[in-house]
Amino acid sequence: MIFDRKKLDDNALIAIYKKLLYPRVIEEKMLVLLRQGRIGKWFSGIGQEAIAVGATLAMQPDEYILPMHRNLGVFTTRNVPFSRLLGQWQGKASGYTKGRDRSFHFGSQEHKIIGMISHLGPQMALADGIALADVLSGQKKATLVFTGEGGTSEGDFHEALNIAAVWNLPVIFLVENNGYALSTPTNEQYRAKKLIDKALGYGIEGRQLNGNNILEVYYAISEIAANIRQRPRPVLVECMTFRIRGHEEASGTKYVPPELISEWQDRDPIAKFENFLIAEEILRPEWIPYLRNEFLKEIDPAIDKVMLEKDIRPNLFTEINDVYKPFARPSFKLSPTSKVIRYIDAIREGLMQAMTKHEKLVIMGQDIAEYGGVFKVTENFIDLFGKERVRNTPLCESGVIGAAMGLSLNGYKALVEMQFADFVSSGFTQLVNNLAKTHYRWGQNVDVVIRMPTGAGTAGGPFHSQSNEAWFTKTPGLKVVYPAFPADAKGLLMSAIADPNPVMYFEHKYLYRNLTGEVPDGELYIEIGKARVVKKGTQATIVAYGYAVHWALEYLASHPDKSIEVIDLRSLQPWDSQTVIASVKKTGRVMVVHEDTLTGGFGAEVAAVIAENCFKDLEAPVMRCASLDTPVPMDKGLENQFLGKARLEKAMEKLLNY
Repeated sequence: MIFDRKKLDDNALIAIYKKLLYPRVIEEKMLVLLRQGRIGKWFSGIGQEAIAVGATLAMQPDEYILPMHRNLGVFTTRNVPFSRLLGQWQGKASGYTKGRDRSFHFGSQEHKIIGMISHLGPQMALADGIALADVLSGQKKATLVFTGEGGTSEGDFHEALNIAAVWNLPVIFLVENNGYALSTPTNEQYRAKKLIDKALGYGIEGRQLNGNNILEVYYAISEIAANIRQRPRPVLVECMTFRIRGHEEASGTKYVPPELISEWQDRDPIAKFENFLIAEEILRPEWIPYLRNEFLKEIDPAIDKVMLEKDIRPNLFTEINDVYKPFARPSFKLSPTSKVIRYIDAIREGLMQAMTKHEKLVIMGQDIAEYGGVFKVTENFIDLFGKERVRNTPLCESGVIGAAMGLSLNGYKALVEMQFADFVSSGFTQLVNNLAKTHYRWGQNVDVVIRMPTGAGTAGGPFHSQSNEAWFTKTPGLKVVYPAFPADAKGLLMSAIADPNPVMYFEHKYLYRNLTGEVPDGELYIEIGKARVVKKGTQATIVAYGYAVHWALEYLASHPDKSIEVIDLRSLQPWDSQTVIASVKKTGRVMVVHEDTLTGGFGAEVAAVIAENCFKDLEAPVMRCASLDTPVPMDKGLENQFLGKARLEKAMEKLLNY
């Protein structure tokens, strides 16, 4: 192994050596604690320190790094206090996640580090969004994101590289090729001779490095970062190294040929660098135990202190209130003027006013720029706000949602349009595991809205008509809104964009051009989580949302003799149970109506809450009317039969005559 010091003086080389040695000393101590039973789990990066340390030293302190669970050197080189790291690993209150997550599953804006989640791959798209924010704000910065050779098999790898290439984003995608993804060797992971060969497919540069040579890593990443700061573009870097220990310590290494471990132990990055420094008469052998001991003088007292910290005392109020970042509806003056417009125009108007108000709001989606989106909601938006803020995206929902989160992490607001709500399944992990859980885990808000053109009635068939709101109402950390009227469509959209939490905004396609209503001209903010009594009544209550509200109103129009109270939930997470309970206590009968399929639909949650809180007030069982438990058919006759509207008349007759 050849070390080229170039212009580094002796003091700089010793400083690099200390940065390299420190995470090794910590890891060796952790392995002792593991054998003693004082810690429960450990993911070892021993033998790979040169990559994390060298790459981190090459980045500027205010540039983001997105590491993995073997990159302790990123954290130590960025001077994250060891006591806080240990508190994190031990689930103590002194850690970064208040005992809610483990390992390096956290971030620190102070240190410009964004940690991973266990689903390998999603962090790469976050790097895209972070880099995009820097480009939009004119910052000449680079972003560094780590993954492993196993992670390159994930779709997120492809999507993130493709987005970065198309948008010329200054991201360094660093692959630590350490031989094994848990126990799967590289020859069972990919067929390319080199992983950097994949760079050709994205039209970007690829560079392979000796990951055990800290100077080679440091100089290469320094050079790449300096270059892409001036000429933004992504670069794929493959660092060859080896995982000496198991995936985690309990896994062991029996699946690795012993001679392979021996071969790579001889290439140990610390031992090799020590030998170079000694040969150059920069480091004396007797200094090494002294330096290790100096680190232990810091590490040992911190261990004693953290181990004595009391376990976290569970608090229901704290747990529930940390799921979302606190948010109050913005104050605004209701415009004295209004106009009658279509549902789709109300959405367009709300989005336009939000884009004007929030200069750091970026909207993204397939075909939303020149084409204006498949439903023309954003038609002419690029003329008003420019193509930098109204961005066509490649066809990759996971990557785009991840990029939206990255924008938020770096100070922007993001709105993503799903072409159809059905397609959101391709971005499911980002939504339910990344966006939804981030504030609860480490207090970082995620300022992202996902627009969801949803619902049946247009003969769109199984993949363009689903009502999939229940996929998300059960996920803590996501807010879900579903307007039924034009004014609510505008007001809930503006509230969703103002809200610093991730919001799923469902908009019914059939209502786009088939429903009009009076909408105030100026800013309008409808409180998320507040239902509306659309029509008062005394005989029974219908609880509905979205298109189903209009089914209820059509039923009442054909039965003017009935006194039925209609409640439009408007928000499904959080939802206004108090208004529903008060109505049911008054009327004694209730029908919960929604377009989604019956089994597992959100109406089941509403029905359960009513049963728990209004049992003594009920004069009939809580009833539901929803769509058939089948996929949505395309044929118009079959679709009409599928929808719950076809059964509402008989359902209400049964309820009222019970």
